[in-house]
Amino acid sequence: MTELPSTRGRLTPDRPLNDLTWLRVGGPADWFYQPADRADLAEFLRDLDPSVAVFPMGVGSNLIVRDGGLRAVVIRLGRGFNQIEVEGTRVRAGTAALDAHVAKRAAESGIDLTFLRTIPGSIGGAVRMNAGCYGSYVADVFVEATVVTRAGEITTLTADDLRFAYRQSTLPEGWVLVEAVFEGPQDDPVALAERMDAQLKKRDETQPTKDRTAGSTFRNPAGFSSTGQADDTHELKAWKVIDEAGMRGATMGGAQMSPKHSNFLVNTGAASAHDLESLGEEVRKRVFQHSGIELEWEIMRVGDPA
Repeated sequence: MTELPSTRGRLTPDRPLNDLTWLRVGGPADWFYQPADRADLAEFLRDLDPSVAVFPMGVGSNLIVRDGGLRAVVIRLGRGFNQIEVEGTRVRAGTAALDAHVAKRAAESGIDLTFLRTIPGSIGGAVRMNAGCYGSYVADVFVEATVVTRAGEITTLTADDLRFAYRQSTLPEGWVLVEAVFEGPQDDPVALAERMDAQLKKRDETQPTKDRTAGSTFRNPAGFSSTGQADDTHELKAWKVIDEAGMRGATMGGAQMSPKHSNFLVNTGAASAHDLESLGEEVRKRVFQHSGIELEWEIMRVGDPA
């Protein structure tokens, strides 16, 4: 095994990742690295053999780690990367800060980032995936992000650099987002709090929030999120085409497409990553056979099979 650089952070060999993902599956990472701070991360990446793969991991809310684990240094940011600061109409957040916490802090200061309130995960993942709901996306409020490159250089990225699209951005392999700045419209803090409460209530009514899921499994074929408005259309929503292919509630091993919301993949208790990914692929096959639509995974799948 390659010798790794010294660090002021924590470096753990052969760290199982199943307890760190919302679906509770996955084999071990060769190395699991928790940097002490930004400078520690930059020095570590600078000194790390360029042939060693690096995988930045958030809170594991939108992730399947395959059963064989990851041949990489998995980097997980924690304390020191979760600050939230309000600067006028802007919010500066470390990428380990939870989306929900950023939305609440912004709302208290009269800044509308309410769409982030119901999105599971951390800010790093939200920027990386251009997360969105109710017709709003990270791209709409994004100002800039600070990143540590694979070579250990600290630099700033604009929206043009990230080339945001539906559920994606362009970030070079091994680069680690450490901070993002957002600017949202201003509104009354009480009204913003009420809007977030209403969104949470609606989410809990329509999604299996008590189950082990990873959020939406597939991107909407329409190429945009639900708007939450009365005139929202559903013809090209992932859940709709899954329903029409007869896959709501479908099971494979310990995996199930949620009976409550058919675009949510659920670990019913004893699923392997293989069960979950195989069921997802079966759904894609059935949907294509039924409607000719090729569903694209929204959940990131990484690592080796068992």
